[in-house]
Amino acid sequence: MKKFLCAACLAFHALLQTSIAAPAQAAGSLADDPAVQEFAQDLAKRQGFEADELMRCFAQVRPNPTVLKLIKPPETPLQRSWERYRPRFLNERRIEGGARFWEANRATLARATAFYGVPEEIIVAIIGVETEYGQNRGKFRVLEALATLAFRYPPRADFFRTELEQFLLLARENGMDPLSIRGSFAGAIGIPQFMPGSQRRYGVDFDSDQRIDLAGSVDDAIGSVARFLEQHGWQAGQPVAIPARIGGEPDRALIEAGIRPTLKVAALLQQGIDCDANPEATVTLVDLVSPGADTEYWLGFENFYVITRYNRSSFYAMAVYQLAEAIKARVQQQKRL
Repeated sequence: MKKFLCAACLAFHALLQTSIAAPAQAAGSLADDPAVQEFAQDLAKRQGFEADELMRCFAQVRPNPTVLKLIKPPETPLQRSWERYRPRFLNERRIEGGARFWEANRATLARATAFYGVPEEIIVAIIGVETEYGQNRGKFRVLEALATLAFRYPPRADFFRTELEQFLLLARENGMDPLSIRGSFAGAIGIPQFMPGSQRRYGVDFDSDQRIDLAGSVDDAIGSVARFLEQHGWQAGQPVAIPARIGGEPDRALIEAGIRPTLKVAALLQQGIDCDANPEATVTLVDLVSPGADTEYWLGFENFYVITRYNRSSFYAMAVYQLAEAIKARVQQQKRL
């Protein structure tokens, strides 16, 4: 492993030299920012980078106004609406696409499930929600996006500076040109849209080619999604969520208890919230609200919470779960034909 890392460092050094040799400094580049210069010096001291090489790299990127526009919350926040959110992910295109993705990667998915305990359909659904099975991985230069947010977006500058550091380490470890990597406006990378820090912590070389490539290797993406969920506490063989039957409005304190399961089913039964679950189970009460329509209530188990570690939204977790169930049903239907 040590030998591989040394080779990767040399490759990163060569790629940096290639990247920085041709174009001159971009007008208004981030290299002019004293904070960027300080950042490069800090990485040189703590992580062994060459500060001058980093600065030549930053000289080729400038703040991206589109990134700043997309990261800012809307001036008038939209009302939460499950009816509006659900069809974005629960549709025929994603269900059929998921069935095809499963068939094309059946052996890898089975191996990931056997190794990490996460069902195939959950892995497929997350990739389907994130990038529609690798079709929409993002077109932003990740270095530019992260640097823009790290040095031009004060509300989350600390987070994005950490991710920028993680990205540069990731590129060095895998012998990748940091200027060539594309992703989302927030710096998420590849088929499963991992932030750089998550890729370094949870990414796996699932195709055994001695590098973790979430953009080019479907096997690595599948294994990494499964490992991410397993490392966040996925409980193999346990449920994700079940519908709840409620007459009237539940106590708001139950909703405000949070997304982490802390409520006993037995206690909810006493408050008129009925469900088909073990009374001793611990759950969270999930409210899927839609303006002008009745709220849909579900009970989420620990695995529901684990999905929210990928994206901290109950709508997201429910979309993943319901898409997973729909894809599984489609695959089973196709087997019977």
